[in-house]
Amino acid sequence: MFALERQKKIIDTLKSDGAVWVSKLSEELGVTEETVRRDLEKLEKQELLLRTHGGAIPIDEGNYEMSLEKRKSLNADAKIRLAKEAANHIASGDTIFLDASTTTFYIAKELKVMKDVTIITNSIRVVNELAGLPSLKVIGVGGFVSNNQSFVGSQAQRAISENYFANKMFFSSRGVTINAGILESNDYECEIKQCMLKNSEKKYYIFDKSKIGRVGFAKLAQLEDIDCFITEKDIDERYVKALRELDTRFIEV
Repeated sequence: MFALERQKKIIDTLKSDGAVWVSKLSEELGVTEETVRRDLEKLEKQELLLRTHGGAIPIDEGNYEMSLEKRKSLNADAKIRLAKEAANHIASGDTIFLDASTTTFYIAKELKVMKDVTIITNSIRVVNELAGLPSLKVIGVGGFVSNNQSFVGSQAQRAISENYFANKMFFSSRGVTINAGILESNDYECEIKQCMLKNSEKKYYIFDKSKIGRVGFAKLAQLEDIDCFITEKDIDERYVKALRELDTRFIEV
């Protein structure tokens, strides 16, 4: 098989599966893993995909480093509705984790009218949004600053793991599937969120319709790990059935 044929096959597989893996492509295409990596490198240079550890994802919708301003505009109405519902589960005296997703940025806006809530976050935007409000305590975990306007890296992970515990965590992710669970598209955001999950009592996962069926190479959590799912009405019935069967709370807004 010629290089152009292989690369077309890779793109076709990426479109149908949402992700490709070097080892699997090597087997399917009958070439070495090094040849596959060279193909992926060429396709990335053409801006047809984004390479990840062990594979690749679509660059058009899989790039988690899309600017926050651009991501905030995607499904904004739905995210605002979901954020308002999520805020109903936050009470005076709570200590909460917020991740660096656009959905939790909208939750932060709802928190402005609340009192005696402590917010621990790796989102620079959330810190800036809430800074200076005397009724709230805002803690930014520090660390390396990513293009996503979030603190990531070992320093941020250590700060959460060793210093902070929350009674509630609110977060979103790249996507969710019934079989694979909750997924992220890069290691560093995934690891930060896993530290938050480990150190939180109740976990609230918030997702709009665009997250359903979207894959990422980093496994963030199992569906069973979540205490409450907050999503839109009229999502895929398969997901409604699967989530309602769990010993958890399921809210449609």
